[in-house]
Amino acid sequence: MNKKKQAAEEESWGKFFRDVLVMFLIFVSIYYVVFSFFLANEVVSGPSMQPTFEDGDRLIAVRKFTPKRNDVVIIKAPDQAGAMYIKRVIGLPGDTVQSKNDVLYINGKKVAQPYLNNKYKKADNLAGSNYTSNFKVKIKKDYYWVMGDHRDVSKDSRKFGQVKRSYLLSKVVLRYWPVTKISTNFY
Repeated sequence: MNKKKQAAEEESWGKFFRDVLVMFLIFVSIYYVVFSFFLANEVVSGPSMQPTFEDGDRLIAVRKFTPKRNDVVIIKAPDQAGAMYIKRVIGLPGDTVQSKNDVLYINGKKVAQPYLNNKYKKADNLAGSNYTSNFKVKIKKDYYWVMGDHRDVSKDSRKFGQVKRSYLLSKVVLRYWPVTKISTNFY
């Protein structure tokens, strides 16, 4: 009787470990599928989206989305192979985007930008770039105009121009780190 009980107990432990391993593999597979095709886990690098996002913030973004004005998006950098930028969608296809003396107009109407904050001091000309606060551009079909929230240091459409829709990789939907700043609203 004792040997039967011991054999049953060993079989029970073996079944338990097998079940745990199977569950672990299922969860890893689900995680892989979800983050390969539907979501993206991103880390902010640099100051271009201050004060909305700080260097080191961790984000979740959705891969399938229809871009709308003011969406925060992850884009494939049009000017640097292999790099990605985080920016805000400002102009949609067909829009006329204009800036006069740091005031933004879309289709001739002044646009409120509550996400901008001037507490950051002006930076020197970033990487020898030629930024201007005055511009006017008509957005082509299937293209978007994107800008960072820290306009003085952001490398964005003012530098590299309009961005093809295919370069907009994902839309940020959640900041989960730091824990004290968990949020889903970015303006």
